[in-house]
Amino acid sequence: SRGLGDVYKRQLYIQYVSATPATKADIISLQENLDRKLQQRKARETGICPIREELYAQCFDELIRQVTIQCIERGFLLVRVRNELRMTVEAYQSLYESSIAYGMRKALLAEQRRNDLETEMQDLENECSELQQSVSGLEGSIVDIEKEFAETKENLAHKHEEIVKEGKLRNKALKEELERLLSAVPPKDPDKKKK
Repeated sequence: SRGLGDVYKRQLYIQYVSATPATKADIISLQENLDRKLQQRKARETGICPIREELYAQCFDELIRQVTIQCIERGFLLVRVRNELRMTVEAYQSLYESSIAYGMRKALLAEQRRNDLETEMQDLENECSELQQSVSGLEGSIVDIEKEFAETKENLAHKHEEIVKEGKLRNKALKEELERLLSAVPPKDPDKKKK
């Protein structure tokens, strides 16, 4: 049978709930059925598996049915426990999905940040290279300026030396001329003027 109201080969099949209490053999049969269906549908033994979840839910519903036949209050309590467990699982699934989405967003942001940092690093490396070339050019300019300054200083020192030499020669010549002139003029006697 395929369930309530299913039509198969033009015949109507209706599945009724049995009102007879479950025996030990029924429980063993239910367990064997569960194990067989888990293997047939290739349910995973660990982790999240929708097939395993569905089969265990069906088994739990059957256990609730069997318990409810013997004691209605116990059956209603089991239904409340089942519903609470389903809500808890759904909350965990929602939390899991939102955490996966959050993790993906964070991973994408981290990837974008990494790409931005790599671009910034490349830009800074290019700028460093340009500045290094500028430093090399300026160091070359400094060497040229120092060389030019040394040459200019040497030229000025040489010219100064020549000017000093010429000045000394001129002074010497003027001194000799002055001495010659002074020695050629007779000294005036101050006593002659008084007479």
